[in-house]
Amino acid sequence: MNFEGLDPGLAEFSPAMHSTLDPVLDAHLNPSLLQNVQLDPEGVALEALPVQESVHIMEGVYSELHSVVAEVGVPVSVSHFDLHEEMLWVGSHGGHATSFFGPALERYSSFQVNGGDDIRQIQSLENGILFLTKNNLKYMARGGLIIFDYLLDENEDMHSVLLTDNSTLLVGGLQNHILEIDLNTVQETQKYAVETPGVTIMRQTNRFFFCGHTSGKVSLRDLRSFKVEHEFDAFSGSLSDFDVHGNLLAACGFSSRLTGLACDRFLKVYDLRMMRAITPLQVHVDPAFLRFIPTYTSRLAIISQSGQCQFCEPTGLANPADIFHVNPVGPLLMTFDVSASKQALAFGDSEGCVHLWTDSPEPSFNPYSRETEFALPCLVDSLPPLDWSQDLLPLSLIPVPLTTDALLSDWPAANSAPAPRRAPPVDAEILRTMKKVGFIGYAPNPRTRLRNQIPYRLKESDHEFDNFSQITESPTGREEEPLHIVSKKYRKVTIKYSKLGLEDFDFKHYNKTLFAGLEPHIPNAYCNCMIQEFCLACELGFLFHMLDLSRGDPCQGSNFLRAFRTIPEASALGLILADSDEASGKGSLARLIQRWNRFILTQLHQDMQELEVPQAYRGAGGSSFCSSGDSIIGQLFSCEMENCSLCRCGSETVRASSTLLFTLSYPEGSICDKTGKNYDFAQVLKRSICLEQNTQAWCDNCEKYQPTIQTRNIRHLPDILVINCEVNSSKEADFWRLQAEVAFKIAVKKFGGEIKSKEFALADRKELRSPEGFLCSSIEELKNVWLPFSIRMKMTKNKGLDVCNWADEHELSSLGAPSQWGPARAEEELGVYVYDLMATVVHILDSRTGGSLVAHIKVGETYHQRKEGVTHQQWYLFNDFLIEPIDKYEAVQFDMNWKVPAILYYVKRNLNSRYNLNIKNPIEASVLLAEASLARKQRKTHTTFIPLMLNEMPQVGDLVGLDAEFVTLNEEEAELRSDGTKSTIKPSQMSVARITCVRGQGPNEGIPFIDDYISTQEQVVDYLTQYSGIKPGDLDAKISSKHLTTLKSTYLKLRFLIDIGVKFVGHGLQKDFRVINLMVPKDQVLDTVYLFHMPRKRMISLRFLAWYFLDLKIQGETHDSIEDARTALQLYRKYLELSKNGTEPESFHKVLKGLYEKGRKMDWKVPEPESQTSPKNAAVFSSVLAL
Repeated sequence: MNFEGLDPGLAEFSPAMHSTLDPVLDAHLNPSLLQNVQLDPEGVALEALPVQESVHIMEGVYSELHSVVAEVGVPVSVSHFDLHEEMLWVGSHGGHATSFFGPALERYSSFQVNGGDDIRQIQSLENGILFLTKNNLKYMARGGLIIFDYLLDENEDMHSVLLTDNSTLLVGGLQNHILEIDLNTVQETQKYAVETPGVTIMRQTNRFFFCGHTSGKVSLRDLRSFKVEHEFDAFSGSLSDFDVHGNLLAACGFSSRLTGLACDRFLKVYDLRMMRAITPLQVHVDPAFLRFIPTYTSRLAIISQSGQCQFCEPTGLANPADIFHVNPVGPLLMTFDVSASKQALAFGDSEGCVHLWTDSPEPSFNPYSRETEFALPCLVDSLPPLDWSQDLLPLSLIPVPLTTDALLSDWPAANSAPAPRRAPPVDAEILRTMKKVGFIGYAPNPRTRLRNQIPYRLKESDHEFDNFSQITESPTGREEEPLHIVSKKYRKVTIKYSKLGLEDFDFKHYNKTLFAGLEPHIPNAYCNCMIQEFCLACELGFLFHMLDLSRGDPCQGSNFLRAFRTIPEASALGLILADSDEASGKGSLARLIQRWNRFILTQLHQDMQELEVPQAYRGAGGSSFCSSGDSIIGQLFSCEMENCSLCRCGSETVRASSTLLFTLSYPEGSICDKTGKNYDFAQVLKRSICLEQNTQAWCDNCEKYQPTIQTRNIRHLPDILVINCEVNSSKEADFWRLQAEVAFKIAVKKFGGEIKSKEFALADRKELRSPEGFLCSSIEELKNVWLPFSIRMKMTKNKGLDVCNWADEHELSSLGAPSQWGPARAEEELGVYVYDLMATVVHILDSRTGGSLVAHIKVGETYHQRKEGVTHQQWYLFNDFLIEPIDKYEAVQFDMNWKVPAILYYVKRNLNSRYNLNIKNPIEASVLLAEASLARKQRKTHTTFIPLMLNEMPQVGDLVGLDAEFVTLNEEEAELRSDGTKSTIKPSQMSVARITCVRGQGPNEGIPFIDDYISTQEQVVDYLTQYSGIKPGDLDAKISSKHLTTLKSTYLKLRFLIDIGVKFVGHGLQKDFRVINLMVPKDQVLDTVYLFHMPRKRMISLRFLAWYFLDLKIQGETHDSIEDARTALQLYRKYLELSKNGTEPESFHKVLKGLYEKGRKMDWKVPEPESQTSPKNAAVFSSVLAL
């Protein structure tokens, strides 16, 4: 604001006035001001002015709500409503700042900003408040602490600031330049020259910077270059205030008269679209301040210094009846501001008082304010006594006195340097001993670190293993391309997209087996390796069913992964990986898949416990541990244990528990031991299962925490043994590498000394055996092998467990079993169990692609019989959609430079004989009957389908017309090549939004029996309304009027129709089933896009086919799935008619030639109704039909 036109009497206020103010009535004050107001010896008001309790606020009309004293006798220089909290900030001519909380104007904080200069502008930020004085910019916390103090040149005379973004500030004043300051670095980044000096007011819109000058001009500047784009010469004297809203700019100021400057009662209004002035607005007050207060219209508030306020429209006429009066304590109003919510106005006068006017009794300053933090009361006098005999007493309870001296820990900068560090990982001992109750883990403190102390790890050698350079450096130098040691089939596979998407991608090149792969482009597809390995319950069952039906074609787990992403526990455990992290490999995939392994087993176990155990899964002989109410996951994976805690006083506590997997615990000291001590895998596994450790625990006998010995004994072994390898750092990797080297040396010595040649003669190969006793054909097969293919476990009578590596030539007779006993009887009589390795999940370290996860899986005879009709066992590599058979030694070879083990699966031998493996279809016909809608507003009058009756249930071979509509969850990612062609990096992610099935025969043919809108919890980025007919709100259960269901409910209906053997008729069903995530046998799909298609010709749209053959105009403004499904059925009937049920392909070929000829002439566009009649009446169509 320009103060040149103010009352000259204000010059009597000196900067030193605040410090010498006595607690007596000043000559400038109104005598009534000191009623009920106390002054402290410093001269600062302690209480606010009283407000009459009978104040009545009329809704929608501004009235005075409160008045308070900011600083007695010192004029208010600036007021500002906080943009983040419910506070009003006031600055004085004495450099003092005061804040008031809420509409009651309770004093929140008060502090000195500058000792001599007045505060000229206040700007609120998220973390503090900016104060501008003459040549100083100070950033302070809301409580008064200084964040930074930026001194400007002493010749500067600053008046205004403008926050252009969260970290950039423009500062202008009476000089001929404007400064740009970076708030992050607190440095001047740019200095813009100003042709017209004296910038006292700055505003910003999405088009321009607006600068108000003391000369009466307003300049419009470019947002990027800050160059002048336009200039308005508003007033001949000086500018007082201006504001911008929409396409209007309004300004008030002073005009030159013969006697000097006079306040101009005409407001200048400018149209920013045409960049010219419109009719000036005459007001009835002397305008000193103005603001737009837009509500239903673009209202202007014009304020005079005498306290008059008038509201008017900027393009209308001012009405004297719209004037109200502010009653300032002093003679003049000095400042004016409007809250962001437009519900409150603040006025500051020359006597230090602040007046709050509102349009409601309980206004809010911001539409969305965060909670204000208040100071906590002092608790020093109420602290309880401290008992020094308690070892666990926290020292933080001791109050520390406030001191102004430097603390011992406050080292000078010369003796210290900041070093950022990552949060240390959770101790492996804690993870091993953790007991989970639901999704909360409890573990004893291993006491490996001092209390409240965490060691700094600044050396590169202590970094995490996943951050190591995973590719060996080229011997020719760092500038050369590094040697790629990752085998080609283990590298991360990607899909190359074309104009046709995935239709022309050759998946058979990567998978020549009959097993189904999984596509990797879906978010969080890092767990593909686990989905391919073993059986979130229903969705996982649907996915396994689809993988089972596929004959080598790739599938995608989009429905399962979408359900997985919506589980709150998965997000809380950090299992939801961002697309950028998944693509770049920033996330630690080994840790991630091991956490996912634990989570999915626990989640499935809890989900299945809520259901009755299916009879198909119950064991033939049963189990003493697994009750009939336990889940199938518990029967297969659960291991019952006893946790014993022995205190030094002799008392012992035993608790029973169970776990679904084990984590390897490596021998202490062995990780750092480079001498090559041999450890069998069985030894490490036994130590991990029967864990023994010393830890502090509560003893009921001693009634305090005591050192205890924690041991774990096994009561029942699981059918499937799941092991997390925990190779998460270079130390564990070195342990695996060292043990593999030791095992290799032992195997070579057994053969008879050092072996130099790589290959052996056939006779020699018969003698060469691995450490586990398996025959090897090459010395290379023995390298990097430490993991046995089989292990033997035996339960001892004293609750102990014997574990050892097992080879095929080992006989059960060596354990005391008669030769005629088989493995089943040996297990029953002696408690001896043999586990065979069935799967390994490994982390591929590849710096080029960010790494990936692959699985080695041993497919047994049962599944080979179902898939290929042969009975044999074979190891396979599953790398997303790349699947190929491998040698069994490749599954246990781990070159720790690029192939790191993550998860192991061991299965009891002859496990299949214990369970009924016949697959039963649990989906019943009742899923097609009527069901309730999730939508609250859905009424019967809105129903678009009639559910099937019991006598209408489809039979094998029945026709069902199907169409689906989709919405977009993620946009397509593509790049433009140098030759102008577009390359798709990642396709758009679609989600099914509507599925319609219509009857294909019978008296109700063409009437839909399924028309489900699919509710989705994920954010939709594009509803594709023009193509799908889906509108915003159709998928929201709160406001939708459609028949809204879950994806699972509709999926079950389609699965039942597929299993019953119906034939689906539709247009473009291949894409529909792909997005729905359904695998439908090809003989059950009748796709009209292929029925009316000639080889090497374009595909024809349903709209053109319906116009050409059926004389129907469909898909006018939007698509409708009921209409499309009916049309596809009619087209199929027309196909049967034209092709004589497929018996006359030559005549139908001529029909197709006529179709393509007509399409080329019409440019494949359906004519408008008035331009051309249906082709049925045309001579061309008639002649074609005559053929």
